[in-house]
Amino acid sequence: MNTFKRLKHFYWPYKGYFFWSILFLLLVTGITVVYPVILQFTIDNVIVAGNYGLVPYVAVGFFLLMALKGLFTYFHQYLGDLFGIKAVYKVRDALYYKLQFLPFRYYDNARTGDLMSRLTADVEGFRFFLSFGFAQLINLTMLVGLSMGIMVFYSPSLALITLIAMPFLAVTVYQFDKKVHPAFTDIRKSFAGMTTKVQENISGMNTVKSLSKEDFEMGRFDTKNTDYKDKYVYTANIWAKYFPLMELIGQISVVVLLGYGGYLVITEAITPGVLVAFFSLIWYIIGPLMNLGFIVNTFSQSKASGERLLQVFDESEDIFDKPGAISVERLDGHIQFDRVSHRYSEEEELALDDISFDAPPGKTIGLIGATGSGKTSITQLISRFYEPDRGTIFVDGRSIDSYTLKSLRKNIGVVLQESFLFSSSIKDNISYGAPDASMDQIQDAAKRAQAHDFIMELPNGYDTVLGERGMGLSGGQKQRIAIARAICIDPSILILDDATSAVDMETEGKIQAAFREVMKGRTTFIIAHRISSLMHADEIIVLDNGEVAERGSHDDLLKSDAGIYKRIYDIQFKDRHAVLQEATGGD
Repeated sequence: MNTFKRLKHFYWPYKGYFFWSILFLLLVTGITVVYPVILQFTIDNVIVAGNYGLVPYVAVGFFLLMALKGLFTYFHQYLGDLFGIKAVYKVRDALYYKLQFLPFRYYDNARTGDLMSRLTADVEGFRFFLSFGFAQLINLTMLVGLSMGIMVFYSPSLALITLIAMPFLAVTVYQFDKKVHPAFTDIRKSFAGMTTKVQENISGMNTVKSLSKEDFEMGRFDTKNTDYKDKYVYTANIWAKYFPLMELIGQISVVVLLGYGGYLVITEAITPGVLVAFFSLIWYIIGPLMNLGFIVNTFSQSKASGERLLQVFDESEDIFDKPGAISVERLDGHIQFDRVSHRYSEEEELALDDISFDAPPGKTIGLIGATGSGKTSITQLISRFYEPDRGTIFVDGRSIDSYTLKSLRKNIGVVLQESFLFSSSIKDNISYGAPDASMDQIQDAAKRAQAHDFIMELPNGYDTVLGERGMGLSGGQKQRIAIARAICIDPSILILDDATSAVDMETEGKIQAAFREVMKGRTTFIIAHRISSLMHADEIIVLDNGEVAERGSHDDLLKSDAGIYKRIYDIQFKDRHAVLQEATGGD
């Protein structure tokens, strides 16, 4: 029950619904166990005694009891459902909130399908036990306890003989729980893996189709689906093994009841009505105890779901506002790295090793180097997506963690190489970081990003609703909208992570010209593979295996014939020119 204790703060505020639900359940249970007593009275005091005039009164009384039972059952189920629904509303809300503040480190290894499974199937599994499992457990206890009490009242010896098999049934249920709980945990994990596979396939459908890998993907899904099926079949085998055994033990009790009870009736130790009442009461014990398997099943699923939810809640938010962090409206944008080193995990090599540089306000810093050299790592540290392992990053002369995350990131506009757009209107996508932006500001940002013209050609212009991840737009169009989104927040620090990689050379030139206007007064970091994108930077830093290999202006770096930058320049310009000369016959 430790899982439910740790999640108690989500459902305990709604305990009123739960207790009212239980109250009505107790009334339902009380009426249920009165039914055999009425049967005993009807048989012994009405039929056997010949008091047939009491039949209408007994019938009316029984009808009224059943009507009350139906009414109480309605309130019990409604309030129980309300208890579960309100509780998991808070759970789902808190889970989503938690996901918003988990660091990038968590998402480096997390799988989208697995997180979706936790937010849907696991939350629902937890709700089901809150709404029904707790109540059914209490109902089982009350029903068995009251039934045993009435049986002992009628005939202690018959009750003892009849219930002698009950401990064996309880042990069987316990063994069932020990096996079924890990089985359902495996089912949850398998379901998450299958969901992840489906999500990856749908997201990467263009790649699948372009490489004609449909059959391959079907095979991979079949593997996941087969694993999910096998886990369920294994669980079904557990059910198939234990439930017949539980039913057999229950039926043995019935046989003993009929045999010994019949003998007691013949010897007039008990009346026929008592035997009939016993027959009903024994099922009020056997039925719930056999139903205990279902409750245990529900509990096991709910516990497995709760454990998976706690795994998310227990993840550390290692990037947070430090005590005394200040909030600023606008930064100047003076960035300094002082011997900064960083690695993404203890098992990996350093992504950045002893990096130091100074980017004064309004200056443009270019970052270039091979894939994995550490370019993006620098910009991610500036946004505090990760914390450096060693060294200090200063912003306007203060340590970067002395600012609140919100105020720091509101001053940083980031354009990533892979542009993500939301399934909403173009206007909403551009103003996502500045929801109060006017239409003029939105259009101005779009014009600076060279996006205004193609937006106006769309059927609904800025009100055009985009498909998932910007479906319906080309890569270059999506990238220009992402650039407009960064410009719209009017940041003091601008980070362009290969932001023009998906546009043609002509559009790149226009965007670069617009950028030069936008970058005035802003500290800008440009990550690029094309030298044409950063040759106008105030300083260019060439990275190699996480270290600064070269630094200087474009002209300074070209003076070193053996330098990395010069080699890249020659490949992109001189060699290209030579190839063009050869292709055109030297004209």
